[in-house]
Amino acid sequence: MSSPKKELVIVESPAKARTLGKILGDKYSLKASMGHIRDLPRSKLGVDIEHDFTPSYVVPRTKSKLVKELKEAGKKAKVIYLATDPDREGEAIAWHLATVINVAKIPFRRVVFHEITDEAVQQAFKHPRSVDSHLVDAQQARRILDRLVGYKLSPLLWQKVRRGLSAGRVQSVALRIIVDREREIEGFVPQEYWVIEAELQKKETPAFRAQLVGLIDGTKLEINTEQKANTLKERLERAKYTVDKIKTRKVVRQPAPPFITSTLQQEAWYKLRLSAGQTMAIAQELYEGLSLGAGESVGLITYMRTDSTHVARTAIAETRDFIQKKYGEDYLPAHARVFTRQVKGAQEAHEAIRPTHTSRTPDTVKKYLSTNQFRLYQLIWNRMVASQMAPALYDSTTVDIEAKPGNSREVYLFRTTSSLLKFPGFTILYQRDEGKINDESRQSLPSLDKGDVLKLLQLLAEQRFTQPSPRYTEASLIRMLEERGIGRPSTYAPILANIQEREYVTKTSGVFKPTELGMLVTDLLKQHFPDIVDIEFTARMEDDLDEIADQKKQWVDVVRNFYTPFEKALQNAKEGIERVKIADELTTEVCDKCGKPLAIKIGRFGKFLACTGYPECKFTKRYQIRTGVKCPDCGSELIQRLNKKGKKFYGCSNYPNCTFAASARPLPQPCPKCGGLLTEYRENRARCLKCRYRGPIPEGKAAVTADKS
Repeated sequence: MSSPKKELVIVESPAKARTLGKILGDKYSLKASMGHIRDLPRSKLGVDIEHDFTPSYVVPRTKSKLVKELKEAGKKAKVIYLATDPDREGEAIAWHLATVINVAKIPFRRVVFHEITDEAVQQAFKHPRSVDSHLVDAQQARRILDRLVGYKLSPLLWQKVRRGLSAGRVQSVALRIIVDREREIEGFVPQEYWVIEAELQKKETPAFRAQLVGLIDGTKLEINTEQKANTLKERLERAKYTVDKIKTRKVVRQPAPPFITSTLQQEAWYKLRLSAGQTMAIAQELYEGLSLGAGESVGLITYMRTDSTHVARTAIAETRDFIQKKYGEDYLPAHARVFTRQVKGAQEAHEAIRPTHTSRTPDTVKKYLSTNQFRLYQLIWNRMVASQMAPALYDSTTVDIEAKPGNSREVYLFRTTSSLLKFPGFTILYQRDEGKINDESRQSLPSLDKGDVLKLLQLLAEQRFTQPSPRYTEASLIRMLEERGIGRPSTYAPILANIQEREYVTKTSGVFKPTELGMLVTDLLKQHFPDIVDIEFTARMEDDLDEIADQKKQWVDVVRNFYTPFEKALQNAKEGIERVKIADELTTEVCDKCGKPLAIKIGRFGKFLACTGYPECKFTKRYQIRTGVKCPDCGSELIQRLNKKGKKFYGCSNYPNCTFAASARPLPQPCPKCGGLLTEYRENRARCLKCRYRGPIPEGKAAVTADKS
């Protein structure tokens, strides 16, 4: 007798399948699609422009065996549940699965949940639906737009700039933002100004500082030379200092809402020094489920690609109950705090990123998690719990002090501030906007009264210069993209990865700087394809995609409205652009044959070194990025390499005789504990490969930047 048919559930990953399998039980069979099983072909455009931009999807060779297995599993099932992620990408994967498997007489049902917990999963399977064609259309429109831009623009860049280049629709805008900031920095002219501070004291009380802000009548002072600063100092040294006004006010500081994708990526960079890609990879693990011992595999956080700050009422109730028991009534507001959405187009059906159960504290799961899994979970847990805690209360005091030189009609105004914490509220758990309170506001002020005469201890004049806007970090660039409506939660990490992989930008000390190539490509696109790199145009395109999902626009119309002017601009560019030559980058190495300098060249297989004496001398050699660090196994130099997937690692130059390799950049300083090889762990921190030391990079020889030689 044959065994009864099971109900087949298809998800994206094996980890998610394992977690769901433990929740659903033996009645269900779980399979993983490993992401998309169909996509546009890699070798051709795959979009029929003449027939309403009809896409031609193919199953990649790497997925053919898996698709066959899924079809066989589908034939043995009595119903097929598509439990892919709850966003447009997940909806598109579900649609592709249903289209490819397509087993006669076996129904497909779509189930959606935003957390992998017993309650959420059981509810989802009680209320299945069909695949949402409008969400699929929105994803399909994005994919086709990106393919049209990439396949049409990249050959032009090959022809006019350099072989191997590529352009992306949203990535090009992100690159432009970085390039525009760099140009702003290059054109910035610093302006000199001077800051004057007085160190004052009331009788025997502790001294404090106040800053000169102008005249008492509100007139501003322009102190832009050392001579003006010294003249003022001389005048103020003869002045009588008296307390003029004291203003104290209560300041209520509210907690931040729980995380959405962009704020999680920003805070993970600021607090943990995790890149956007690292953050999303770790968050995916926390969402899909991890083993907590005794066979228990659970999802620790809700879905991590979201732009909504909405939180389920049950989660809020659980969190408030936890706060009351753990911290007491004083830390619990009278009413639950509800956050409104922050991002244009936020999908309110989604939730904010939060722990699936507040009762599962970071300490209770720490032993089951890797270091980064724990750190990120703790960040998410702290932020969610803090969001429902009482506000922090401060007494903020501002003191105005008049300085009246005896022989002058002018009366000068000095000001000092102090902020005294009266009740910590949520800050006992989560500090928001760290580092933004200046030192002056943190100083303690003595008891002062109007009319108090103060003794001048010293005057300090400091020369300063105005500064340009800083270069973008991962966090500040993501914030800019979000504020301007560029991209969506699922796209921030790929955007940042792409512009670095294409060598359009470099990241040094945590900030992005465009390369010469990146600036050249941006200038070319701005001149000939202004819409492609226009921030407002790209933001409107995101709105169009949202309207497709909301059934307000047809995807073919959106694509056609974009493509018609784009095609015209493309033809004009092909006919009008002259080839742009990029200057070769010279190295410190010289030719083995003629002794002339070697330069970095780009060929069809990537970078190589060639003699600058070409065509008389045709010497070439392999391009390597040297580290200046010795291999711990054989003493040869470690060099940067790429694996088969294009990911960087550091291997011995004596390969294959020596197979030593490290995934993180090696540092020249030895381990302070055992003398072993240190590698870059996080910014300004190191990890030893021998004794597992983790800590600050030891002082001494600075960590080198890889030489291109």
